[in-house]
Amino acid sequence: MYSRLDRVHRALPVALGGITFVSIALLFAWDLDPKLFTGPVHAWLEAFSLAGIAVAYLIYQSAHHPQPPEWLKASMLAVAFLFWAANQIWPDPQQALLFNDLAIALFVLDVFLVMIGWPKAHLDESFAEAHTLEEGHETPRDKRGTAPTHDAE
Repeated sequence: MYSRLDRVHRALPVALGGITFVSIALLFAWDLDPKLFTGPVHAWLEAFSLAGIAVAYLIYQSAHHPQPPEWLKASMLAVAFLFWAANQIWPDPQQALLFNDLAIALFVLDVFLVMIGWPKAHLDESFAEAHTLEEGHETPRDKRGTAPTHDAE
């Protein structure tokens, strides 16, 4: 079961995520005043933002030691971001279009897998996922992975 990572294991992915947010802030600054950057800087900032969050996400996921299906799904999402990043800066328009199409296909597949419930998801407390019980569903687990006991009073 997922649990919130301690500061040491969160430091690198959070730092990379923070750097990624700086690049996004620069993108918005450029949107407000396009004269701030010349040449292909905007495209490189776009690509860096996408690739940076992909790498940060993989590092974050690896710290959780996911099961192979979860690792496959996380890797697939990261690769989708990397294809999207490549699309932003690739010099050959035909290859850039292919990278874009591959990114779209992987994003669509990722959402489809979420909809069909593959892989069987664990609650990730670090993303503040809520769990509600419905009749016929399993009992929630505590942090040790055991079901709570209800002693009769």
